Amino acid sequence: MNAQAAVEASGNTQKRTPKISYGGQAVLEGVMMRGRTYMSVAVRAPDKNIIVTSRPLPKHLYGGIIQKIPLVRGMTMLWDALGLGMQALMFSADVQMAAEPEESDGQSQGASLSKPLAWTTVVVALAFGIGVFFVTPLAVVGLAERVLGGSSSIWSNLSEGVIRLFLLVGYVALIGTMPDVKRVYAYHGAEHMTIHAWEHNDPLDPPHVGKYSPAHPRCGTAFLLEVVAISIVLFAILGTPDWWIRVLSRILLIPVIAGIAYELLRLGGKYPDSAFMKIIVAPGLLLQALTTRYPDESQMEVAIASMTELLQKEGDQRPLSTDDFSEVTLDDLPAPIPPLLPPS
Repeated sequence: MNAQAAVEASGNTQKRTPKISYGGQAVLEGVMMRGRTYMSVAVRAPDKNIIVTSRPLPKHLYGGIIQKIPLVRGMTMLWDALGLGMQALMFSADVQMAAEPEESDGQSQGASLSKPLAWTTVVVALAFGIGVFFVTPLAVVGLAERVLGGSSSIWSNLSEGVIRLFLLVGYVALIGTMPDVKRVYAYHGAEHMTIHAWEHNDPLDPPHVGKYSPAHPRCGTAFLLEVVAISIVLFAILGTPDWWIRVLSRILLIPVIAGIAYELLRLGGKYPDSAFMKIIVAPGLLLQALTTRYPDESQMEVAIASMTELLQKEGDQRPLSTDDFSEVTLDDLPAPIPPLLPPS
């Protein structure tokens, strides 16, 4: 799953001033980090070296007017999960499959969202998520209404939300039993811990990163939980119209729900000491017990390498660590990620 954490951090004071948004996601044996203008991916290759790559983000999506419009800017989080996440995942898969991917006519055959298979995967994943987590709960409630007769707006929407929550928790818990996913969850924890260390102005090395919790209040897991909670309230307001209208509303209102959830995450980052915001993020922290694991030192090194590359690209001059990550390759990548969108 997608695993997205965002930390607002800038400056060299003991506690950072919220100016720049850093987030991330775990991939196969690696971590993707996203900043304001760049994204980076670090992956532990089969030969134990760390391969790192980075690419600029599309300015019109991350640096334009979209980021200034409340609710609308929440759509970037969906792009993080689908667009950036898919690119990072494909890059990590390429690294694991071959140390040196073959080239043809001087062009890399690495990860590319321009490949029909990649776009098909994104579409299928999006359709699967909408079908399972939004349409299926509604179908179950609709069937119950027909069998039992009649419907109550409050109880129908509450039941739908409970089913949606059950599916979400059950899904992340079930896939968490798979060995490969357990390692991804450990990298998820390493990503959070690295961002924690950066947020608290600590050096980015395993001893300092290792003292922090794998859970983070601005994680994508918390975002999903907020989506479920907001959907209950929003759909309850709509009542129980004809079934086809309810199905359509579940699909069309996804961007609205995502936008509201994103704004709550931003408030959590802006007011981390607020008692109200602590109550809001508490369920998300509990759910992260299923989607994160405490990483080993080698996994922390990968997350640190990704963050280091990102900070260098973003122009942050703060000293990172005294450790020498000589195994980290910043150039001559075997499978570089192409630009997210064609240059204008």
